[in-house]
Amino acid sequence: MAESVPLVSSPNEVYPEAARAVQAQRWEHLESKFFELYGRKADFISRSPGRVNIIGEHIDYMLYEVLPMAVTVDMLLAVSVSNFPISTVRIANVDSKFGPRTFELPTTGDLEIDSSAHEWSNYFKAGLRGAIELLRKKGLAAGNNPVGMDILVDGTVPSGAGLSSSAAFVCASALASLVANGEEKVYKKELINLAIVSERYVGVNSGGMDQSASVLGLEGNALYIKFKPSLDAQPVSFPKSNPELTFVIAKSFVQADKHTTGPVNYNLRVVECTLAAKILAKKHELTLPEDNGPLGSTLRGFQDTYFAKQDCTTGHAEQLQKCIDIVKQDLSKEEGYTRDDIAEILGISIEELVQKYMTRFPIRAERFQLRNRALHVFSESLRVFKFMDLLDNAPTEVPEEFLQKIGSLMNESQASCRDLFDCSCPELDVLCDVAKAHGSYGSRLTGAGWGGCSIHLLSQDKVDEIQQAWRKEYYDKYKPGLSEDQLENAIVASKPGNGAVLYKLLE
Repeated sequence: MAESVPLVSSPNEVYPEAARAVQAQRWEHLESKFFELYGRKADFISRSPGRVNIIGEHIDYMLYEVLPMAVTVDMLLAVSVSNFPISTVRIANVDSKFGPRTFELPTTGDLEIDSSAHEWSNYFKAGLRGAIELLRKKGLAAGNNPVGMDILVDGTVPSGAGLSSSAAFVCASALASLVANGEEKVYKKELINLAIVSERYVGVNSGGMDQSASVLGLEGNALYIKFKPSLDAQPVSFPKSNPELTFVIAKSFVQADKHTTGPVNYNLRVVECTLAAKILAKKHELTLPEDNGPLGSTLRGFQDTYFAKQDCTTGHAEQLQKCIDIVKQDLSKEEGYTRDDIAEILGISIEELVQKYMTRFPIRAERFQLRNRALHVFSESLRVFKFMDLLDNAPTEVPEEFLQKIGSLMNESQASCRDLFDCSCPELDVLCDVAKAHGSYGSRLTGAGWGGCSIHLLSQDKVDEIQQAWRKEYYDKYKPGLSEDQLENAIVASKPGNGAVLYKLLE
């Protein structure tokens, strides 16, 4: 994990063979547009990809293990250091719907970001702000005198599709900002930790899965990512089978924007999970340690503290099952908890409750579904454990029964996301049901949910059948206004791709 972001000499080192010709043209176009816009060549290109999550949804911010993979779609930032008297950033996008922006950099204090505004350049500002903070922490002069930059962005990660365009943008922006300000080597772990915090500047209570997958991606491998005791990633390959296994990503064309819907969706779930941990700890007379969760306490913290007090050597799977039993017993209000209920249990005032847990990232809710959210987190974590156990002990020749077992865990994950975490939507449910009816081993939403994409595990010989079924039973029926181009890009067979890279154009 101490390795640095790789420096590549060609886009061919980044993409799978089938994508190289198209990507080479795209990178050349970015360079030529940069010259056309700013009148000089870019110094370098920073690149960070999107990701899909195979299993382990909404548990990274509770510090539980997840299994994502990087994908081919990505964010590219062509960058040149500028020499204006006052350090100034000029940023533009090859997509004209994102207009150019210009802003000056502060020599003291923080770079201001209005997280209430849904502004595309905020994601660059978030990465830049995190980079400046890191440089200051290191005691480097660039932290108090950051350089100006000219930037041109080219992104192929669709926003609101559940492929984490925001993390890809923030990671690429932080990488670009560090390199522009003189960091010759950017260490992957440092970049990930920086980007996790940075994305919160745009109003999203993010965990760490998206940034980890984007930076650490390795072609041909998924990543088993751990957050305790510290960030760690283990490459994971799927067993060989005949016909070959593949993951297919299907877009719902329901936009899922974490920023605008955060108060009732994503950020609310972070608050609910955190409060569930605090109440469980209170009921068991435990003091939770301050940890790396977005609000400082997590359900993983509860699990670890509870079993440390028991002074036993219970295995992880058994611990998670016990946690599920504890939630069923101790979080008994199936109708949800009001602010009054929570404040009374925690022994604090409503004002203190709101100030501590509901102000930094404002949320809207009358009742907080603590029971269901905690049940999802613990049961989803147990599914990830079982999934990895199956992969670790996979036979050389994979029988049908093995594929059905890993697929069923994905199906159970979807049911939990739908019924306990309330983060699916009817369109995603239909995509999953159609796929399973036509031979998918496992089908589930991927990403935050509430729209976006679904991911499906199937054998290569089923791809055409499922694509045709989706066209007839979902896209034609529920999304009849899509263009032929949209339909062609709606379904993507994907294998794990490479993570963040740096490409220097000038020495």
